[in-house]
Order: sequence, then C-alpha cells, then structure tokens
Amino acid sequence: MAPWPYRIVAVASAALVSTLALSAPPAAAQEQTATAQEQAADLVREGDEARCERDAQAALTDFRDALALDSLDYAANWKAARELTDRGKLMPDSQRIARDSVYAGALALARRAVRADSMGSYGHYMVAVAVGREALTKSARERVRSARVVRDEALRAIALDSMNDAAMHVMGRWNAEIMRLSGLSRFFARTFLGASVFREASWDNAVKFFRDAIRIDPRNIYHRLDLAETLVDSGQPAEARPQLEEIEQLPLGCDLGDPTYKRQAAELLQKIG
Repeated sequence: MAPWPYRIVAVASAALVSTLALSAPPAAAQEQTATAQEQAADLVREGDEARCERDAQAALTDFRDALALDSLDYAANWKAARELTDRGKLMPDSQRIARDSVYAGALALARRAVRADSMGSYGHYMVAVAVGREALTKSARERVRSARVVRDEALRAIALDSMNDAAMHVMGRWNAEIMRLSGLSRFFARTFLGASVFREASWDNAVKFFRDAIRIDPRNIYHRLDLAETLVDSGQPAEARPQLEEIEQLPLGCDLGDPTYKRQAAELLQKIG
C-alpha cells in the first residue's frame, strides 16, 4: 500500500488533470488521462495486495483513491463494492442501519462497474451480491423481486465467464436460501407474488453450484462452508463432514471473513459429530 503522501499527490494530480484538460491540446489531454488511468491501475493492484493481507480498510482506501483518479475504472468499482459487502456481512444486527448504508454504497459501485463494462462478469456478480444483501431489509414483495435480480445477474456473470466461481457461489446460495424457506412461504411467493423462478430452486442445484465453485477454487473456505451448511440442511450431514475437515487444513485466504468462516466450520463439525 502506498504511503499517504503518495496518495495526496495522486489525488491532487487528478484535480490538476481536470483543470488542465480544458485548455490542453487534444494529444496532451489524452496523455494526461492515460497517466491518471495508469495511476488508478497501480492503486487497484495495491488494493489487491492489502486485501490478501486481510486489511480491508487499506484495500478499500486504495480502491477509493483509484476511483478519485478514474471514477469509471471497472476493477476499482467492483472491487470496492466487494470490500463493502464483505464488511457488511460481518456487521451484527445491532449495527443494522450502518450495515444497510454499507450495502447501498456497494450496490451503487457495482452498478457503476456494469455501466463501465457491461460485458465484465464481476460487475454483474457484484450487483447480484449487493442486491441480495440489501434485500434483507426489504418487505416480502421486494425480497421476491430482488431474488429475481440476484438470479439473473449471477447467471449473466456465469454466461460471461464460465470460470467465475464467485457467481456460482451466489447461485448455490440462491437455491439454498429459497429451499430454507418453509413450503408455505415458497407457495405464497409463487402464487401471490409472481415469483415463478422459485420453482427452479432445489437442494440439488445448490449443491451442484457450490461443487462447481470448489472445482474452480478448491482452497476457498467460504465455498466449502456454504456447501457443508447446505448438505446439513438438506439432510446429508455425512457428506458435509469432509468439507468441514478440509476447511480445518486450509490456510487463510484473501477473504476478510476467512477467520470467521473457519470458526463456524469448526463449530458445525462439532455439532454434527
């Protein structure tokens, strides 16, 4: 992560570029824009490094500094959105108002990423994540509408990149969360709220999407934890045990929540044991 003096200079440079571009010849203006974009790309790389040290605040600061230089930087937008949703997931219900604000900010960034590059898989993935998280505070009808958006955006992300394991995880969770609803709730959603897509949900689909995600990234703790929880909830605790035992052996990754996920996996393994 760059020292603060570098950041101050970088952000100040962006303001100077905007002022000079009004009077600079086209070639000079293009060169100045290219310089700002290169600086933004450097900050995104530094943000990636900070994230893999699980320094969420430093990573988010890097991504925001990149956006100060280039507000339409695709990677900076979706990665800043990811940092915010990761932070929100770990916030307790006692901080619900602050958490809702975090999710709203993540959704705005994710949608801007899609506007910057509509063919980018991870922009659509982050819209799915942010919409799903924001929906937790909505009414039943709005949640149903959000469920359709989550599904559509996650499937769009997979269509654009068949190796997007994170989008596959979203679809695994989408199926599992619908199956965790009572049969009456699913019937009500299908019949009275028009949520016909709920008919597509199944435990088998949830397990398949999680396993597909694990095949792409077998060291991802969150993939394995959600698969294990799905297997337990669908009446297959013996199938869940190998996933939980594997989590015990995995090193912490870049995800801010990895220490928490490891603890939850250990608790679940003890419970089913």
